[in-house]
Amino acid sequence: MPISTGTSSQSLFEKARQLIPGGVNSPVRAFRSVGGTPFFTESADGPFLHTVDGQKLIDFVCTWGPAIHGHNHPEIRAALRGALENGTSFGTPATGEVEMAERITRTVPSVEKVRLVNSGTEATMSAVRLARGYTGRDKIIKFSGCYHGHVDSLLVSAGSGALTHGSPDSAGIPESFARETIVVPFNDPAALREAFTANPERIAGVILEPYPANVGLILPEPDFLETLRRLCDEHGSLLIFDEVMTGFRISQGGVQEAEKVRPDLTAMGKIIGGGLPVGAFGGKADIMDHLAPEGPVYQAGTLSGNPLAMAAGNTSLSLLEQSPPYSDLERKGKKLREAVLEAASDKGIPLQLPQAGSMFSFYFTENPVRNFQQATSADRDPFKKIFHYALDHGVYLPPSPFETCFISTAHDESILAQACEVLCEAIRSL
Repeated sequence: MPISTGTSSQSLFEKARQLIPGGVNSPVRAFRSVGGTPFFTESADGPFLHTVDGQKLIDFVCTWGPAIHGHNHPEIRAALRGALENGTSFGTPATGEVEMAERITRTVPSVEKVRLVNSGTEATMSAVRLARGYTGRDKIIKFSGCYHGHVDSLLVSAGSGALTHGSPDSAGIPESFARETIVVPFNDPAALREAFTANPERIAGVILEPYPANVGLILPEPDFLETLRRLCDEHGSLLIFDEVMTGFRISQGGVQEAEKVRPDLTAMGKIIGGGLPVGAFGGKADIMDHLAPEGPVYQAGTLSGNPLAMAAGNTSLSLLEQSPPYSDLERKGKKLREAVLEAASDKGIPLQLPQAGSMFSFYFTENPVRNFQQATSADRDPFKKIFHYALDHGVYLPPSPFETCFISTAHDESILAQACEVLCEAIRSL
């Protein structure tokens, strides 16, 4: 039966906990890392979330990345309305899939062919399977703190919700699966070389977030990505970029365009769905042609290329093509970063605030964070206090110190200034 209007977040959460494990359908939403009861959203528009409790929040989570245009964009809404007139799912090829594939292959430097799926997790899982099938090898190298969805072989030393909840290695994953995954520190070329040397002709591929954004935001050292590309070439292994977060957000072509390093395969999601569930993976044509029905690597999905997701996603990407927002988002990101760091400096609070374009995060530590160990060594308590101060004053940050914040094109100058003031006051309140 429908939930009645006027129901509070507290009562909804109590009911949800009786029906849904932990009361949430994705663990980080439970507020376990920051404490308190999660709010329930009634609606969203532009840079705002509207809660069932009547609170209006400036949103820096942006549905965990997809809402680069803000929430409920009128052109995306109109595209969905038009697509809905034709049906919700076909189970056959449809024009929207071809349009999406054209946009991705035209924009992402390394992608010659692409396969559409339903989530970022499905994209990374399929890319890893394809790498193994293409090379005939079993082992995968990943980096500690990089999160690639809840894929069995990749949920090892992971970030995001797994890290937030203190269990980066999930129960239910056989040791035999985990043994095929080699974990090395990010920004450590020597450890990477050692992993290749210790496993000659056994590494199918290396997967990473080129800008790790599920343990806060970590940026690569100069030449690290180039070294990674070179080592993969030397050892006959595929380089897989997980650009589910950074694709179409750092630039239209993602980190690979910004850093001028081309992977062999790329996993994508979030922005390409315009707020609807979607994922994709793509790369060199000769590698992608190993997928069924052309080749022996099987992958399928009933709702892949769903017409509603394609309508929203194509409109989202079209808006980015018509008026690229990246220089403006970079300016806004720097403005927020400088304001918050100044407030921290005035209070004598050690704070690192890494920022790339519209992405940023908080680390309460003296030194720049370059890897998982340094990220998890930072003081977490100040973030909890800042989170709740901001929430009480109308600004929503990710409910974990190990997540990344996002700015959208809907965060105009006045909204950004208002949010900056709240965040600075939150720092001053420590």
